[in-house]
Parts: sequence; structure tokens; C-alpha cells
Amino acid sequence: MTNRDHWRKSSYSGGGDGNACVEIAQSPFNTLVRDSKTPTGAALTFPTRAFTVFIEGLKEHPHR
Repeated sequence: MTNRDHWRKSSYSGGGDGNACVEIAQSPFNTLVRDSKTPTGAALTFPTRAFTVFIEGLKEHPHR
């Protein structure tokens, strides 16, 4: 089970209070994603392997 206190935000989250970003929390099998502007709102859950492939694809093609 994921400890929901371990959310982290991208270093690219913008100026000011840095609240224009998503945050993620990870467990061995899942990655949770939430909107940093509404941290008490719903979170999306993805299998960690699928989320890793998605992020790697973004790194390979950042302007698509």
C-alpha cells in the first residue's frame, strides 16, 4: 500500500509557489498521480511499469 504522505513534485513545476504541476507517489506495484492544486482530490493509479514506459516516451519525444 502506498503511503500517501510521500508525494513528490517535479522540479519543473513552475515559479511562485510551484503549484502548477502534478505530483506522484509510488508503491512497488503502482504509481499514483494527482493535481498539485487539489491535493485532497482524486488520484489516478497506474501500474508502475506502464507509468515508467510513459515517462520514458516523454523524455524521448519532449515536443510531441
